[in-house]
Amino acid sequence: MGKIAFVYPGQGSQQVGMGLDLYENAEIKKSMDNIFDSIDNKDLKEVMFNGPEEELKNTRNAQPAIALLSVILTKLIKEKGITPDYVAGHSLGEYTALYGNGILNEIDIMKLISKRGEIMSVSGIEGTMAAILGLEAAEVEKICSEIDGVIEAVNYNDPKQTVVAGDKSIIEANLETFKQKGARRAILLAVSGPFHSSLMKPLAEKIKAEFSKFEWNTPKCPLIANTTAAELDNTENIQNELFNQTFGPVKWVDTINKLAENGEDKIYEIGPGSVLKGMIKKINGNIEVINISKLEDLENL
Repeated sequence: MGKIAFVYPGQGSQQVGMGLDLYENAEIKKSMDNIFDSIDNKDLKEVMFNGPEEELKNTRNAQPAIALLSVILTKLIKEKGITPDYVAGHSLGEYTALYGNGILNEIDIMKLISKRGEIMSVSGIEGTMAAILGLEAAEVEKICSEIDGVIEAVNYNDPKQTVVAGDKSIIEANLETFKQKGARRAILLAVSGPFHSSLMKPLAEKIKAEFSKFEWNTPKCPLIANTTAAELDNTENIQNELFNQTFGPVKWVDTINKLAENGEDKIYEIGPGSVLKGMIKKINGNIEVINISKLEDLENL
């Protein structure tokens, strides 16, 4: 019999109005209001449901909004008797995955993610990110190594899409370099910092300091780590991974390949949008990917 994985999207998947269909259900509304009331962001409900889009894009709002939808959907999926053999998440999604495998309860994971978003939104760290399309990851790494200054491959999204992060002026000055060396496109991303690059290391300690404020349970299934694609099944290793991923890469290609090696043949992408589904299909077309982003998707399970 095949195995099931739950995977969770990261920042950028947010959409104004996401979760509103769930909120209109009286029972689900209680659960969502319980979370809204527990986190230190009193504007989140209004911004999540009604925008404006620019406010929702703000890291302080985007991260808890995406995670809240993922958490509520996970809770409802589990109520249908569907549980994962493995969990994984893309960047922010790695945190949400900790609810998927039971390490943190729904309130604690939302408090932690809300604090992470707050810390990252006021980091003061200058930098940006760019998506490089059409080149193998090894070639992107080689080009980065030949450029003076901080520019690093940080998100290995699919075999021909790698995101780089680092110093803003260096990335902007070298977009044409990637295209001259064979990239189909090199696109600046609308982000507020050089996420997952070595420039983010000062924030890692601030985020790690939050971990001790919560009760961490024994995971019910392993997490596949962003930075190594290793299976992690104890709290200490998972906390170390969360620390390292602040300034370390998201190895999504390796993560999906690891799930396939472990016998996963069905993946539930839980949260807004279907970005991960597109990536997964480019990595391994044999895996069935089911996107769960709204009430209708749950009713069809």
